[in-house]
Amino acid sequence: MSSTESPSVPAASVLPRVAPVRVGEGERLRSVGLPGVTLTIRSRRPAREGLPPALYVHGLGGSSQNWSSLMAELADAVDSEAVDLPGFGDSPPPDDGDYSVTGHARAVIRYLDAVGRGPVHLFGNSLGGAVATRVAAVRPDLVRTLTLVSPALPELRIQRTAVPTGLLGVPGIAALFTRLTKEWTAEQRVRGVMGLCYGDPGRVTPEAFQLAVEELERRLRLPYFWDAMARSARGIVNAYTLGGQHGLWRQAERVLAPTLLVYGGRDQLVGFRMAAKAARAFRRSRLVTLPDAGHVAMMEYPDVVAGAFRELLAQPADADGTAPDARS
Repeated sequence: MSSTESPSVPAASVLPRVAPVRVGEGERLRSVGLPGVTLTIRSRRPAREGLPPALYVHGLGGSSQNWSSLMAELADAVDSEAVDLPGFGDSPPPDDGDYSVTGHARAVIRYLDAVGRGPVHLFGNSLGGAVATRVAAVRPDLVRTLTLVSPALPELRIQRTAVPTGLLGVPGIAALFTRLTKEWTAEQRVRGVMGLCYGDPGRVTPEAFQLAVEELERRLRLPYFWDAMARSARGIVNAYTLGGQHGLWRQAERVLAPTLLVYGGRDQLVGFRMAAKAARAFRRSRLVTLPDAGHVAMMEYPDVVAGAFRELLAQPADADGTAPDARS
């Protein structure tokens, strides 16, 4: 669904200068201009030439940095790129102000079509999981395998701990939250987010915590930060209400690609009980449950997620002779 409100942020050409985004060792960033949107792409040099391409899509409030650890783990298996969705990370807002799941999926499709990297091993977490599901359903030619970590697929009984995130999508709530929390430090905000997203926040190193604080301080200076958060949260809520062929569960049933599903037992945002339903919905799925993980298993247990993905690649060829890691 499309957002019907007019963009309320400055055009990308007049956005204020902020501190540069952190680029980890072995990574690089580049900006790609596409019709209606400009995307920042984070990539990691593969261990060798000729590896199949992979694209990673982050969740609400996240960025391509969320995938850095997993990209490093898989450097010898795939040629990795991670996208900053419009309005997140280092990507400016979309020209049309559309932060719906469909709008984000359209941006991913435009990128893959423009650079000709498909079919890719497509990864998605949370909101990115919903986006990746939609991409895989409507453009199966672009997706070689699908890996979803705590995907934001519709739930009838949403966990109480996830309600505040959903409320961000209610008009006016983001502005109210900003006023009520204006005295909060970046450290307090990051600690709260990690408490919500990690099964065990104690696994976060002091260095990683400080880097997260610096990134949040940078993004809070962007005039469109809360707008992107609120509209994307509203996009998830709207996607949950869609029925028929546009419903996310119906689209999950249409996905042809071999699918790896990763769910955390301590996830406070996506119900662990949804794992079994997802395994039934995706026709060619492998389910991995991590009892101690929270909402971002690829950040908490990148080695375990990487191992599960390698097992997906090792699946026998299909009846038509196409294996998940078949080279194009």
